Amino acid sequence: MAALMTPSRFSSSLSGSQAQYGAHVPSMVDTLPSIDFGFNDLRERMAQFTVRFDDFIARGQKRVLDERSAFRMSVAELEESQRHKEQSILALESKSSTHAHTLAKEAAETEEMHAAIHSLAAQKEEHLARRDALKAEIADAQAAIKQRREAQAAHQRSLDAQARHNIPELRFWEHCLGLRIEGTGVEDCLRFVFLCVDERDAERECWFELQMGGREYEVGATKPKLDRDEVDEAQEKLNERRELGGLLKSMRRLFVQTVRG
Repeated sequence: MAALMTPSRFSSSLSGSQAQYGAHVPSMVDTLPSIDFGFNDLRERMAQFTVRFDDFIARGQKRVLDERSAFRMSVAELEESQRHKEQSILALESKSSTHAHTLAKEAAETEEMHAAIHSLAAQKEEHLARRDALKAEIADAQAAIKQRREAQAAHQRSLDAQARHNIPELRFWEHCLGLRIEGTGVEDCLRFVFLCVDERDAERECWFELQMGGREYEVGATKPKLDRDEVDEAQEKLNERRELGGLLKSMRRLFVQTVRG
């Protein structure tokens, strides 16, 4: 690149030429007017521009660095915020899962409670129906008991009347048939003991027990053992006729037949 010809360089070159060729020879250059191109001002302006440009570059670099630092800080803050939000999301998901589990558990418990309430209501209805049925049964039982008591009272009155009628007859049979009446230790049960039944053994005793607590008389144990059909026949006649004397005759006859035969 050709060097710029500044005025100082042009004067030096001219002086050199004059010294080379000896005496000063006027030329056309000497006749030309001097021209100032303003290189010093241009150089100063370029230097100022260079300073401003360097300052601009420096400020631009600083701004870029600041923006980069701010961006990095912003990214770090965003990452930290994202991490906190992710943690919050995880915590909320855990709470949501726990809440859903709790709701499901409460729903199951509620369903169980409704089922239990329904079962208790059904049991209550069943118990009420059973209570009404028991009340009806109790009323029927009370009516039956009342009826039986009335029948028992009537039967007892009949027995009392029969006993008043039978006492003189029993006294007669005791003397005539060698009969003894004694208790057995059981309520409403008498033992009728016959003596002089066996001619070979006058001391031998034959007896039978008579149950008198029920609506009908019932012949129980006997000694010696008699034929049960014949005993039942004598028992039926007693219950039909209500004559104790006929039973005593029949039983003595059965004992005589058994002992002698």
